[in-house]
Amino acid sequence: MIASAKVAGAVANRIHQPSVFGEILIGLLLGPTLLNVLGWPVFAPGGDREAAPLLPLIRDLAQIGVLLLMFVAGLETDLVQMRRVGKVAFWSAFGGVALPMIGGAATAVAFGLPLYWQGIFIGAILTATSVSISAQTLMEIGALKSPEGSTILGAAVIDDVMGIIVLSLVVALANASSAGMNWLALGIVALRVTIFFVAGIAAARFLTPMLRWASQLGVSQAVLAAALVVLFVYSWAAEYIGSVAAITGAYLAGVLVAQTEFKREVDAGIHPLTYSMFVPLFFISIGLQANGRELGPRAMFTIVLVLVAVVAKAIGCGVCARLFGFSTKASVRVGIGMISRGEVGLIVAGYGLANGLIGTDVFSASVVMVLATTMVTPPLMRLVFPPHEFTVTPVEETIVGPPEEGEPYPTTR
Repeated sequence: MIASAKVAGAVANRIHQPSVFGEILIGLLLGPTLLNVLGWPVFAPGGDREAAPLLPLIRDLAQIGVLLLMFVAGLETDLVQMRRVGKVAFWSAFGGVALPMIGGAATAVAFGLPLYWQGIFIGAILTATSVSISAQTLMEIGALKSPEGSTILGAAVIDDVMGIIVLSLVVALANASSAGMNWLALGIVALRVTIFFVAGIAAARFLTPMLRWASQLGVSQAVLAAALVVLFVYSWAAEYIGSVAAITGAYLAGVLVAQTEFKREVDAGIHPLTYSMFVPLFFISIGLQANGRELGPRAMFTIVLVLVAVVAKAIGCGVCARLFGFSTKASVRVGIGMISRGEVGLIVAGYGLANGLIGTDVFSASVVMVLATTMVTPPLMRLVFPPHEFTVTPVEETIVGPPEEGEPYPTTR
């Protein structure tokens, strides 16, 4: 599985697609959609040994990958930059969360799915934006430092934070409704969420002393091990104390560790651990759990979901950018740059499947939506970002020798 994920990611890069696209796609091909390799007899124990199916094991490892991925996302969240990007990025992100949320819920209801909580959760899946895919495309077309590029990057980060907040609220309310929706249950959930965030942020004062103590133990990777302990404690506390998703705790842990003096050391150690095994297994497990054969009755739902995901994100972000000072052309660029879903959308969809908030048919449709938006974003961005606007035209230079005696040295050329 690891080899397949890495090779597929390399092939995707060769055709100018992000590696995550190839990793999810190869999972679909190896899963029940086409080959169903985990069901082959060669992977079943022989003789009298008890069968040990591989998919549950891959799911468990993938869940660790999810937590590590969200921890890395927290480490890479620049709070200072988020404050600097200004109101255009903030409101673009807000529009890119609100309109897809409403559009996703409306699409679910239109196709006969219940609004609570399946429809709302489908809306939550559509709120995400993949900052990595947008950033890669912006770098390729030379527009990373343009006003539109800076706004897209800032809004994508804010968008992910808003998406995590939306997910936390949806999960908390869904948990409350499962115990009987009433004001007392909602009040208890609100109290638990507040306690988790207040206690989690307050505990950040102990992170630096703990990591400093770990650095003095004289054993290999002690600081990284301590950071992993923080990650898993916060993830556990998010679910069992805060009644929110574990990935919320993982993200908060990453943000808080990033504020310590050990951020660079943790960052250097966590990437090899995360991206060598656990994250490839997570992305490939998305395809292994999805079953494209179930999309027959949901084919029209899938098509509409993809269209809503593209149009709602582009309009929500673009209109808000236009309202807060950007030109029409620049607003269109911001809207197009925010279309792609990615890791966060897959994480939210996977959480919904694991916790029974959505079925495998809706999950499979969500995976197709993520793949489709990932695939269409780079060419659309190249279309609305003309390369000549963001490249420097070479100027002929005349090489000038040293001046004659008594003449001034040339200052221009």
